[in-house]
Amino acid sequence: MGLLIKRGAEASIYLEDWCNRKVIFKRRHPKNYRIPEIDRIIRIQRTKHEPQMIHKAKKAGVPTPIIFMVDLEEATIIMEFVDGKQVKQILNDLSSEERVNLCYQIGRLIGKLHKSGIIHGDLTTSNMILTPYGNIVFIDFGLSEQSMELEDRGVDLHLMKRALASTHYEYAEECFGAIMKGYEEIMGSEVAKEVLNKIREIEKRGRYVMGR
Repeated sequence: MGLLIKRGAEASIYLEDWCNRKVIFKRRHPKNYRIPEIDRIIRIQRTKHEPQMIHKAKKAGVPTPIIFMVDLEEATIIMEFVDGKQVKQILNDLSSEERVNLCYQIGRLIGKLHKSGIIHGDLTTSNMILTPYGNIVFIDFGLSEQSMELEDRGVDLHLMKRALASTHYEYAEECFGAIMKGYEEIMGSEVAKEVLNKIREIEKRGRYVMGR
């Protein structure tokens, strides 16, 4: 395999040269604690599921990597290497105006996902890439699912809020406010309000569990 970029619990990400282009190989590991037959079925299902969700996100108007090949036997997806910087790497270095604008654009994209019934499942600034052309590309749909439920939308955005608080705490409030503004523009103020209330409810639940 090529250069290992990230080793996650579910899969490893490699940077490869493939057909004269830079690509990402995402390979799902076998899990030793699972019965081999069941493990194989799960890995095949997840390897199938992720490209389908990436395609749906693209149709919803959210930039995602191009999928070149899916190898179910090897539980491997070969996809475009997106040139650019993780939003995580650059957000703290932007001017306030640039930061707010970027987060507003992110909010619009999350709104487009949710409006199409797509829950990303891992909304963090590590899974968003700003390209040299100023596009924001969403990556890693490994935990994504289809849902129109308010609870799932709330959990998705609650994760985003927590990611901002842990990695960009100085600007977390400003950034999340801008995200919700962009989100509201796509989803409408009624839904955005419901989602915000749901996020508050989820936060309270978390505090209650922590305090017990």
